[in-house]
Amino acid sequence: MLKKITSLQNNEVKWVLQLQEKSRNRRKENAFVVEGRREIELAFKGGYEPINIYYVPEMIAFETVMELSKLNPEHGAEITELSDAVYQKLAYRSSTEGLLAIFKIHEFKLEDLKFENKNPLILVAEAPEKPGNIGAILRTADAANLDAVIIANPKTDLYNPNIIRSSVGCVFTNKVCTGSTLEIIDFLNSKNIKIYSASLQASQNYLKTDFTGATAIIVGTESTGLSNEWIENSTQNIHIPMEGEIDSMNVSVAAGILIFEAKRQRNI
Repeated sequence: MLKKITSLQNNEVKWVLQLQEKSRNRRKENAFVVEGRREIELAFKGGYEPINIYYVPEMIAFETVMELSKLNPEHGAEITELSDAVYQKLAYRSSTEGLLAIFKIHEFKLEDLKFENKNPLILVAEAPEKPGNIGAILRTADAANLDAVIIANPKTDLYNPNIIRSSVGCVFTNKVCTGSTLEIIDFLNSKNIKIYSASLQASQNYLKTDFTGATAIIVGTESTGLSNEWIENSTQNIHIPMEGEIDSMNVSVAAGILIFEAKRQRNI
């Protein structure tokens, strides 16, 4: 018989809430929460190993849950039925589908990053703080089918529920890894990947830049921009001409403009 949880005081309910709320709990337990059918499907397809699947029978059929669990046949997951009250306590989003899952964390190691494309196109985002921006960057990266996204000096872990939600699961569809700025610069140089840093210092119009070779586009935060290490180690600093009163734009928007110019050049 399936396990059922109906009490809000159940220890497993408290455990799931702790995984949602605290990065240190996710690291300690080596686990994170995914909510929603599309996101869970993408996590399965991305090779993530499931631990638990929770569902509300009034919202989603048990047969549908079983079909989802077969997306990763190598790893079985415990399936647990939740009461509506428990699910509403756990649900992170206002629009719910009656489905939650716990997956094991993947380690994002820079040294494990491999490229099938001889001229990879990579986005590096240095120290992004807002989960919404990170999610938007990951959605853009998925849309452009980038070879990798690298987060330099991360301020939050990639399994933050807000990142998973704002990326609509694209954290699972991209090759994503993290590292320090200097580690990433060394990695890019070792792979002969040119570094194009988005900066106003000694820069040229991005439209005059050749992105057809192995390329890493580097973007920083709107408030502080890129660190000096990127400016000093850049193949070429680039900028997007601004025609209004301000001299910067949202980092995810800037990344999208630069990425799709690189894609345009490569598709000519």
